[in-house]
Amino acid sequence: MQLANTDVTYGTITKTFHWLIALLILTNIPLAWLGENLPDQTSQDIARLSVIWSTHKTIGVAVFFVALLRILWALTQPKPAPVHPDRRAETLLAETIHWCLYAALVVVPLSGWIGHAASQGYAPIWWPFGQSLPLVPRSDAVEEAAKLTHWLFTWILIVSLGLHIAGALKHALIDRDGTLSRMWFGRADLGRIAPAEHPGAAMLLAATIYVFGGVSVLALAYEPVEAPEVAEAAPAAETGGNWQVESGDIGITVQQMGSAIQGGFADWTAEIDFTEEAQDGTHGTVTVEIDIPSLTLGSVTSQALGPDYFAADDHPVAVFEAAILPAEDGYLAEGTLSLAGQESQVDLPFTLTIDGDTATMNGTTTLDRRNFGIGDNQTDPGTLGFTVDVDIAVTATRAD
Repeated sequence: MQLANTDVTYGTITKTFHWLIALLILTNIPLAWLGENLPDQTSQDIARLSVIWSTHKTIGVAVFFVALLRILWALTQPKPAPVHPDRRAETLLAETIHWCLYAALVVVPLSGWIGHAASQGYAPIWWPFGQSLPLVPRSDAVEEAAKLTHWLFTWILIVSLGLHIAGALKHALIDRDGTLSRMWFGRADLGRIAPAEHPGAAMLLAATIYVFGGVSVLALAYEPVEAPEVAEAAPAAETGGNWQVESGDIGITVQQMGSAIQGGFADWTAEIDFTEEAQDGTHGTVTVEIDIPSLTLGSVTSQALGPDYFAADDHPVAVFEAAILPAEDGYLAEGTLSLAGQESQVDLPFTLTIDGDTATMNGTTTLDRRNFGIGDNQTDPGTLGFTVDVDIAVTATRAD
């Protein structure tokens, strides 16, 4: 068994790298196609897509590391000579495609990995080393740039791969010259051929393609800077309470496939009647109305708003009505939450700091999605956690 390359043939290690990467790529491209085209409305759809995308991402990371090893190995090995060195244009095209493939084997999986690390999404990579990457922040801008890079260079990979396969078939079926056989396991008898050449023009052409691709990514990602619109800092509301909300956040965290996905609601209103001195055992009441379609939840926002989950079309508003009670470490909002057509008891402990006419509230509670019929078909908490953490922060001012 010949492990290393010679000037005429490829060694077993090179052949193993070649066919292993081919198997991984030809598996991963159909997985991506399925992930993009299968429905994503029901809980069964999402569970299936989660498995598909986790498999795709895991194989992608494997391609990245195997490709690095292959490239490092190739740099230490002689390049077998072309079978037809007199066909200079054909040889240049083949060399250019090889360099395009080498670059794609690094850029495509790495950009996908960066997009995954930057996103608040689902479908984790199946390995024990975490889902983040050093120097990659959780950022929508980084995620979008990485996705665009991944998409564009995947097409460069597909075109290069198609030309590579077409060239191999030409050599096998038309030229019948043994080019394909020398990349297969066994001994290929090619006779005497000219010494290997490594035309710098092929590297230059491949680099040009990738520079053009990079410029295209920048051009597509660029958005002219516009003057920001003046937005109100608080949810728009005219309430009858004696405290007026100035600003605030309602955030949620769900667990999917072992990964935490954070999101929140952009639009909501609160009517707050609160007295600092308890009267008849209570400090007042609060009513919160939440606009469900204003939810953002990473890359699964559209699925979360679907009929099997928050059912935003049928139930666009959630309502929390509660009495404000004294508690050992602050206060307790004790009441009912109407969500997705269901109603359940909810207790929200919170702290409150009042400075003159300004009050700052922070509260945390945990809901069970099953109490509201959310994701009823998702019965495995390892796929979609039963609990949802809710974090609320509000700043309000005393009404005149």
